[in-house]
Amino acid sequence: MSTLLRTSQFCVTTINNVNEWVGKSISWLTLFMVITTFIIVVLRYVFDIGWIALQESVSYMHAIVFMLGAAYTLKHNAHVRVDIIYQRCNTKTQAWIDCLGTLLLMMPVTGFIIWSSWEYVADSWSIQESSRNSGGLPGVYLLKTTILLMAALLILQSISLFLQNLVIALGLTEDSV
Repeated sequence: MSTLLRTSQFCVTTINNVNEWVGKSISWLTLFMVITTFIIVVLRYVFDIGWIALQESVSYMHAIVFMLGAAYTLKHNAHVRVDIIYQRCNTKTQAWIDCLGTLLLMMPVTGFIIWSSWEYVADSWSIQESSRNSGGLPGVYLLKTTILLMAALLILQSISLFLQNLVIALGLTEDSV
């Protein structure tokens, strides 16, 4: 059991570190969104200048924050949870609920997201899709790739959460081994 526990802890630590780094890195985009929006407003209303690419960049940053921040949010248990029963359960029962939720809900949904969006993203890459607006940003295909990245990061974080909760649910702590 100690080998299982050590392997589990290594996987959890590695995955958590990846999602922590991604989450903290993309959080800076929120500051850049505010600054860019301020610049857009000043350019438009003070200088009567408008750049579509600059306006689209705010949408790109917004999408990236939400798509790549989902796993970070899950890691910190900051997602929306309707816990009518969950909150009344003890820690071990909560761990079992989280394990089952991960296996029966999170993994199938994220797998479906990858399966259903793969061709959509691949088609975008094949034509090197760019903005439909004249003067818009190129690289729409890169933005669409965040759909797959979001699902991959969520799968990784789901594995981490599953392993953490399995250790709790089975009572496999370092003290018990």
